Amino acid sequence: MKITNSTHTQEDSDVLVEEAVSNKIVLFNDEVNSFDFVIEALIKVCGHEAIQAEQCTILVHFKGRCTVKEGDYDDLEPMCTALLDRGLTAEIQ
Repeated sequence: MKITNSTHTQEDSDVLVEEAVSNKIVLFNDEVNSFDFVIEALIKVCGHEAIQAEQCTILVHFKGRCTVKEGDYDDLEPMCTALLDRGLTAEIQ
């Protein structure tokens, strides 16, 4: 009986290009807006799922700030404006 071990190596030549995201909306804590109001705003304005909006709201409350959206400035600007129009404190960084 003859046993042969054969090893085949396959290398992927695909190159992954990581796109640098340089813009983000940062939401800041305030003493005015309720958790529910902030969660609803993140769902409506930023397109968050409920759990994501809740987690961001908790981070804002305890850490003072949270990045709630990343992307191109042109996409973020109307979202940030909508958050500001709702009385939230946010900025694009």
